[in-house]
Amino acid sequence: MKNNNQTRQAPRAARQTAPRSPSGAARNQTSNGGAKSQGAQNQYERYIELARAEALNGNRVEAENYYQHAEHYYRCGAAEHMSPTGL
Repeated sequence: MKNNNQTRQAPRAARQTAPRSPSGAARNQTSNGGAKSQGAQNQYERYIELARAEALNGNRVEAENYYQHAEHYYRCGAAEHMSPTGL
């Protein structure tokens, strides 16, 4: 005879052990506003280098992939430096 007294698992939300913080409360905040743009600049340069290396190796598809990543970080850095106008 089978024993059906097996314990059931709690729902996924109940199994979480780490308490969740309110949105944004656990984020590090820096006093200088350039931290994000500095990271974007570094990522941009990194992906440009990777794209150039792949282009030199003849891998056009990977080079294009890296160029697209670089463009994303270029735009992130540019958006960080834009200032609101007349509002």
